[in-house]
Amino acid sequence: MTARTLRLTTASALVALVAGGAFAQDGEPLKIGILATLEGTYTALGEDGIRGVETALQEAGMAAAGRPIEMIVQSTDTTPDSAVRGARKLVEQDGVDIVIGPLSGSEGIAIRDYSKTQPDVTFINGISGAMETTYVDPSENFFRFNTDGAQWSAGLGDYIFNEKGYEFIATVGEDYSFVYTQVFGLVTEFCQAGGTVTDRFWVPLGTKDFGSIIAALPDDVDAIYLGLGGGDAINFLNQYQQAGGSANLIGGSIMVDQSILQSGGSAKEALIGTPSSGMMADAWENEGWQEFVSLYQDTFEPDQRFPSPSLFALGYYNSTLAMLQCVDETGGDLGEGQAAFRECLSSMTLEAPNGTITLDENRQAIGNNFVTEVVEQEDGSLATQVVAVVEDVNQTLGLDPAAFDAIGLPGREIPACQTSY
Repeated sequence: MTARTLRLTTASALVALVAGGAFAQDGEPLKIGILATLEGTYTALGEDGIRGVETALQEAGMAAAGRPIEMIVQSTDTTPDSAVRGARKLVEQDGVDIVIGPLSGSEGIAIRDYSKTQPDVTFINGISGAMETTYVDPSENFFRFNTDGAQWSAGLGDYIFNEKGYEFIATVGEDYSFVYTQVFGLVTEFCQAGGTVTDRFWVPLGTKDFGSIIAALPDDVDAIYLGLGGGDAINFLNQYQQAGGSANLIGGSIMVDQSILQSGGSAKEALIGTPSSGMMADAWENEGWQEFVSLYQDTFEPDQRFPSPSLFALGYYNSTLAMLQCVDETGGDLGEGQAAFRECLSSMTLEAPNGTITLDENRQAIGNNFVTEVVEQEDGSLATQVVAVVEDVNQTLGLDPAAFDAIGLPGREIPACQTSY
């Protein structure tokens, strides 16, 4: 397998994945548009998302059902406006058949709405995790093969209350839809177990100075939950360490991702022992997961990737894998209005590296969730290690849909912390 580096020199980069003579030119090229956050605090996350796509495409020989694949990458910056601008370029100017993306939560909601204006194009989510994207007014041509942020919290609230003994916690999170969703899942389970959330702090994406937040953190809690990612997570850890912070930490899914654990400096060492949860675990010993890790590592030179695939690489890989399998199943003919292709996506059982994934009636993933702790490995690198696996987590977190709806949609103060819902 040949290692390649995706070179992104402008906001939109065209990557021709069609090598003359590399495979039979049996069919018309299939044009795939990729939306990924390649600007701002989540840049490293988007870059690894692209690696996930490339890993799947190279594994497939850069073709599906005899159709060579042409990939066009469009950068976004986490904002809904940038996602819609990018999608419009891909669909209305570049004429792609399928869009894979976006990465960030509020971008996903915007792309769901845009997809309704483009009924002849199929949209497959990259890794964005806001609940509303599929739970509220879903789009018939938008599919999400990753569980959402609340599903990523399944098992964590129970674990920190019953096993770690944390009865009182505070939360710090980025002030947007994905982290609202992630905290929603944590609070719902933690408070049902008997825990109390004393304070919730929210910061804008791209925060550089966390001084006022760190000064305001309560001393009388058992632990602090961090719903931060990318540059925000690294900035917080550095400043918290400099301020002498020593509280027990709980990590949101993207706080303990490889994009943070492999970063330079010693501040990340504060995460050793930190409990978290999400749709993957770095050190899971499952054979299928280990094969994916090796595939990712073999596809890129060590200095062009993380030591192990991030959550973002996995999400984009799974979405691309689902796309490739359904193109193959339809023989490369997506059907009128892509109906045959979408029927395949809706009904498929995806055997993904992180376990079996199916879609519900809203085309939203049902799948495994992993409760983890950060450990230092023999080579000195940090990774998440499995504590428990929660199987078949659905979007209502196992609650009756009416009871789930009564909680309200994720927000700064929703859900309320109560023992029953």
